[in-house]
Amino acid sequence: MNTQKSLFETIASWIKHSIMLKLSIVGILILILLIPTTMIQSIIDEREQMNRMATEEVSSKWANEQLINGPILTIPLSYERENKEEIEVWEEYLHILPESLNINGSVDPEKLKRGIYEIVVYKSQLVLNGDFITHAKFDRKDLKQIHLDQAFLTIGISDLRGIEDEINLSWNEQKLKATPGTRIPELISTGVTIELPEISFIDSAIVDFKFDLKLQGSQNMSFVPLGSTTNVALTSPWPSPSFNGDFLPDERTVGDKGFEANWKILQLNRNFPQSWMGNRAKNQLATALFGVDLMLPLDDYQKATRSAKYAIMTIALSFLVFFLVEIINGRKIHPFQYTLVGLSLCLFYILLISISEHSNFNLAYLISSIAVIAMIFLYSFSVFRSSKLSALLSAILIGLYGFLFVTLQMADYALLMGSIGLTAILALTMYFTRNIDWYQINQKSE
Repeated sequence: MNTQKSLFETIASWIKHSIMLKLSIVGILILILLIPTTMIQSIIDEREQMNRMATEEVSSKWANEQLINGPILTIPLSYERENKEEIEVWEEYLHILPESLNINGSVDPEKLKRGIYEIVVYKSQLVLNGDFITHAKFDRKDLKQIHLDQAFLTIGISDLRGIEDEINLSWNEQKLKATPGTRIPELISTGVTIELPEISFIDSAIVDFKFDLKLQGSQNMSFVPLGSTTNVALTSPWPSPSFNGDFLPDERTVGDKGFEANWKILQLNRNFPQSWMGNRAKNQLATALFGVDLMLPLDDYQKATRSAKYAIMTIALSFLVFFLVEIINGRKIHPFQYTLVGLSLCLFYILLISISEHSNFNLAYLISSIAVIAMIFLYSFSVFRSSKLSALLSAILIGLYGFLFVTLQMADYALLMGSIGLTAILALTMYFTRNIDWYQINQKSE
């Protein structure tokens, strides 16, 4: 019986004092805590999806992103030919683009709220003017008639609900009114059509046009460079634009009071001609876009997701401090106590995302980090029974959360900062544990 009892006591003592076993348990706890960390990332993704759904819902009622594509001058042509004693008749459309196209305007953003979510919408006032040369080369074989009296203009507007006022075109100083719908859906799927008076079809026929466009939309405004020379000038009080598409502004000024941007695009910069028959250029038109996004500053959900990816580093470093205190000071720490500390570190990310939805992200980060550090400091004080060790742990957590905050602000350098930080942490750990005789510690414990 004494032998059996002695054996149980030996095993219990080994379990209590074995460094390798404790290290294995700590490692397993870190891996187990990856489960709530993954769940937290799922929660962040879910909240981001809800934000996206709110944005789509508000945009669908206000007006979606707007794409201005036009004007395009279209002239119907009739062809006729004999084919095996039958007369074959068909119609083609000749499409002509402006020689010059100038777009000048302002984009005035607004922030709408859907529950706790903010959505950026805008109202714009644009003036479009330019000129057409109404003559173009085309296939005249089997041509029967050019319907100059049936020519029309098409102006592409991606979301017609955003039109705020009538569109009245000045065509060689003649006033013409737009009607809804498009007669060339293969090229322009949504837009308005303007029936033109009979036009002249000679080389010297140059026609000026001009119209105002009051348009509302959400988040983005884009254009297609249809002019042989296309000039676009936009101004807006929005301080954080993102210019996108195939062409960036030639000149831009961005500041706290807004932005000004100017584009100049030549016919040689794009991959479609000034005129063509049928739908040959539809794919090129669909891809030759440029414009501006009215973005909110770096998305809070993206920051929260990126911070959660560092959770394993935060947990591992905190556990390392507890482990070293246990080894060096001989203060035994139960796995349950490790678990509580790990869960409190996971709680930081839930606090961060929940508070940031109601306030500024930086303020949410400060509140969350203070709450978690204070909670761990008070708990570690009762575990370590040493104010110096608790203060050291708090200092390490402050440095870690501070480093993470800086990394989140530097999106382009996040990987570089993260790798440097991990290298520094490993180097410091190796330095402070260089004189520990791990075998001797085991012997002393036993």
